[in-house]
Amino acid sequence: MTPRRLLPLAALLATAALTACGASSEGALDTQANTPAPTCLVHQTKNPAQRYTPGTGADTLAVLDLMRYYTANGTKPYCDGRPPTTTDKRWTQLYTSLGGAPAHLALPSPS
Repeated sequence: MTPRRLLPLAALLATAALTACGASSEGALDTQANTPAPTCLVHQTKNPAQRYTPGTGADTLAVLDLMRYYTANGTKPYCDGRPPTTTDKRWTQLYTSLGGAPAHLALPSPS
């Protein structure tokens, strides 16, 4: 390859490397896709990304996946037996703000 042809490739690799290095606190909902009928919830590690929120940045399929997941599984305990984290609470608050029924979510343990 000539140096002229290597330049676009180098730019592409640099962009990919910079994108991978920037860890975001927002991400996708872990719906336990490999477990068709989960018996417990996993703790979410990322806050809801904009595609899950109402407005112009919303992704209808992502929102529907969120609603389906918590409607079907929201009352199940967390797999590690611990209470929801702050991040988990952000997801469940988003669920109810989008019209999800609080009855589909586990009640917090009394302190």
